[in-house]
Amino acid sequence: MRRTSYAFSPELYERELRAIVSEVRASPRLDAAGYQEILRRYPKDGSGFFSKSEVIRGYRHLRRDAAWTEDDERFLERLRMKPVRTQSGVAPVTVLTKPFPCPGKCIFCPSDVRMPKSYLSDEPGAQRAAEHQFDPYAQTASRLRSFFNTGHRIDKIELIILGGTWSFYAEEYQRWFVLRCFEAMNDFVAEEGEPVRAAVPVDYRDLDEVVAGDSLQRTYNAVIRDFAREREAPSESATWDDLERAHRVNETADARCVGLVLETRPDHISLSEVLRLRRLGATKVQIGYQSLSDEVLAANRRGHDVAATRRAMTLLRSMGFKIHAHWMPNLYGSSAELDAADYRRLWSDSDFRPDELKIYPCSLIETAELMAYYNDGRWQPYGHEELTDLLVDCISETPPYCRLTRVIRDIPGTDIVVGNKVTNLRQVAENALAERGLRSQEIRAREVRARSVAAGALRLDVVRYEASEGEELFLQFVGDDDELAGFLRLRLPGSSSAPCDELDGQALLREVHVYGAVVGLGKAHRGRAQHQGLGRQLVEAAAAEAAAAGYAGLAVISAIGTRDYYRSLGFADGALYQHLDLGAWSEAEDRN
Repeated sequence: MRRTSYAFSPELYERELRAIVSEVRASPRLDAAGYQEILRRYPKDGSGFFSKSEVIRGYRHLRRDAAWTEDDERFLERLRMKPVRTQSGVAPVTVLTKPFPCPGKCIFCPSDVRMPKSYLSDEPGAQRAAEHQFDPYAQTASRLRSFFNTGHRIDKIELIILGGTWSFYAEEYQRWFVLRCFEAMNDFVAEEGEPVRAAVPVDYRDLDEVVAGDSLQRTYNAVIRDFAREREAPSESATWDDLERAHRVNETADARCVGLVLETRPDHISLSEVLRLRRLGATKVQIGYQSLSDEVLAANRRGHDVAATRRAMTLLRSMGFKIHAHWMPNLYGSSAELDAADYRRLWSDSDFRPDELKIYPCSLIETAELMAYYNDGRWQPYGHEELTDLLVDCISETPPYCRLTRVIRDIPGTDIVVGNKVTNLRQVAENALAERGLRSQEIRAREVRARSVAAGALRLDVVRYEASEGEELFLQFVGDDDELAGFLRLRLPGSSSAPCDELDGQALLREVHVYGAVVGLGKAHRGRAQHQGLGRQLVEAAAAEAAAAGYAGLAVISAIGTRDYYRSLGFADGALYQHLDLGAWSEAEDRN
């Protein structure tokens, strides 16, 4: 049974929509004022304006019986809302797990009992999760619908599962949560509403108890346990067979998962854990370093030391995962000078060197235990200039193989007692960097995004660096101004034994990413970085590097939705990875 979530019916407005579409197409340069003038000429119901999502839905309705062409894509580009969301090459779908007890006791972490630990109910993503009562199916379906109705393609989905410590949730819940996300992607039908949920989960918005950071009456964990115990929750379990069936369907679904991201702590990473993450379909792990100082970690009651982070990084990287680290300046017991040295350690020490990084300057939230430290003067936030100078140094130190995804956390200013409230702090820091005559070399600053790119104008560069007892090769296609059109991460393991038999004698292909706005699977658009064969060329270059280094095979930590792509390149399915026989590949190359 399905329900329709949107009352708008484009067939009732065909005359107006056809006229709007015609004028938009005829406008050589369409700016906001010109678009508004077109809407005024063709009002909705005689007086109102059609929203962009209604015009987009109307356009799809008018083109429902026609073959989709590049002209159709160009039309959607002109109207697409928030185009930056898919200019990295995939459509990110972020969902949150339910509130659940946390193993950590970090003094800086907020304790909003309506949210999974460390999240706040006022954050945009958290609000969406609460609206859907943390139901994984409903959250995923809603984000797919939102992307589709605002003109974005949903062929390639990066599924990002956040909330607390993933590894602390029961395995049954983990399987069920991932399964329901995949079922939402598999079920998505463009012109229909979202399927009805099978059951209504516990609504944590009913919680009105507040955990005060400066005078703890009850802990976050105690509140959550008692609340869940008093309510009968629907079944939240699934078998591995259930999940694997959903995985197989998604390999050829219209909305394919091309990356699955999970979030955990360094002290919860073990061989059994990473094998479970891989079986779930994960390809990337978000992991909180917070600091590389044992003294600072201990002062903030983080619950693990730097050695735990080293072990986690080695294990994750040796299993091929992409690593998205979190790092927090301005923690209790640190200083701007110590933080600058700590950041340099991220890159000078080969045990760290993450692929992606979020910088989260510590801000004081009322429900964090740090509140007591602020009230008695033990902790103070950095001033604006001091923090900006630190971030300028951090950005300039970030190497070209890392993507600096965030420079501040998206916390509403109303939730911050003291700390940074400047929402465009990254832009402020980057402007200050430019004033010093410096330029950021990190990935995000160099992405071509939606700009046109000619494959013939690109060159292949290779950045080599040591990391976690092995060598990493960052292969990148760049233009004359060092703009980045695509890259690949290749790991050549060291002499230590492989963590599992399947990876014995294998080089590891950890990531392939080609930039440009999301293009439909199997479609090619002139000038786009995607679908110019750059991905294939990167894989061939990686295979040549691995073969020259003496490896018998190349294993790829493929996402569920990219399995078909790698099969087309000659990779064969294994238990948890796909594999290319480099001996056979080299012989074929010699014949060609």
